[in-house]
Amino acid sequence: MRTERIDIPAAHPVFAGHFPGRPLLPGSLLLDLILEAWGTPVARVASVKFHRPVLPGMALSVTFTPVGEGPAVRFRCECGGETLCAGTLLPHLAGP
Repeated sequence: MRTERIDIPAAHPVFAGHFPGRPLLPGSLLLDLILEAWGTPVARVASVKFHRPVLPGMALSVTFTPVGEGPAVRFRCECGGETLCAGTLLPHLAGP
């Protein structure tokens, strides 16, 4: 198990247009940040579920946990004890 921190700057340019009056971090950008925190090439995102919105200025904690003996890794992104999103990554396996 490994945990990484992701800080969401309140001044991030994405908040200017997403959405005016109610800034939210797009799920695709959140997933990109999670993949960057994982730091290993990913073949695919096997599953992801978004539970709560990510707002400007949040400090996120992402925990990566191996699934059994296989290559799959579960992730859980939280802030203040609340799950914001969770899913499963399938790392890219080097082949011949």
